[in-house]
Amino acid sequence: MKKILEVKNLKVHFDLGGGFFKAHQIVHAVDDISFEVYEGETLGIVGESGCGKSSLARALCGLNKITAGEVIFNGNINLAKASARQWNEAHKQMQFIFQDPVAALNQRMTVAEIIEEPLRTLYPEMNKAQRLEKVLTTMNLVGLSQNQINRYPQEFSGGQCQRIGIARALILEPKILICDESVSALDVSIKAQIINLLQDLQKQLKLTILFISHDLSIVKHICKRIMVMYLGNIMELGEKQDIYNAPRHPYTQALLSAVPIARPQSQPRTVQLLEGELPSPINPPKGCVFNTRCPQVMEQCHNARPQSNIKCKHVSTCFLDQ
Repeated sequence: MKKILEVKNLKVHFDLGGGFFKAHQIVHAVDDISFEVYEGETLGIVGESGCGKSSLARALCGLNKITAGEVIFNGNINLAKASARQWNEAHKQMQFIFQDPVAALNQRMTVAEIIEEPLRTLYPEMNKAQRLEKVLTTMNLVGLSQNQINRYPQEFSGGQCQRIGIARALILEPKILICDESVSALDVSIKAQIINLLQDLQKQLKLTILFISHDLSIVKHICKRIMVMYLGNIMELGEKQDIYNAPRHPYTQALLSAVPIARPQSQPRTVQLLEGELPSPINPPKGCVFNTRCPQVMEQCHNARPQSNIKCKHVSTCFLDQ
């Protein structure tokens, strides 16, 4: 399969500064990770809140500044060093769907104005009639009625607002959609509708999707490969069946053991509870970042960081797997 996105040793740090009575602090939101995304696939990115999923997503589309490393898009653009012109080209092919569908929309703009905004910004040569035709086509694609075109976001439900957000992303005909917890704020029934819509759009438009979520059940349903993150690092990466049926990293095992199942009496299992809180990304543990909570921690975990080979089909960043 063709690589559409290649991430090499990516770091996203936030400098909090310091002062006379406060030490200089840096948040290690994403800390030296590497992975590849292939054309047409859905890659799920999972982990606890605060593990760096959203910081990674926002860095990939230019909303967060890249501190170090490379992000090679479409084989020829290094987004870490991209010019404004290159970012404009990248934004035409890579779009973002936000977590809160209502807050992501300008309440003073009509549906038509919201959806056509990327066209006005990135394709200024298009006239009003051309933009309107494109808006109507895209609205139909995501299941919105054309008679809703002059209504405002506050007149819609959360699910309909998310459809507007998806339409705004799709109007540029991108190759990649980055969905950052894009269904977490929705009711269960509406959540299912949006998931089914994304799957239909992927087949129809041959999209590549980065699907970020803390809901492992949804990720299992929609994703082909899964990447597990913890404190800005990749713990495990592999095919869906490998991650769910034979997880290698203790953190992945703990996450999966906590996923609710329909009939727990018929499928007895042991839930692996992780002790303690997620460490601060300002002062991450030395060695393996998971060593403060790992039930299988060894002495070497405190002194060195385990390495992984992203070329392998199933990657686990753990000394137990080396």
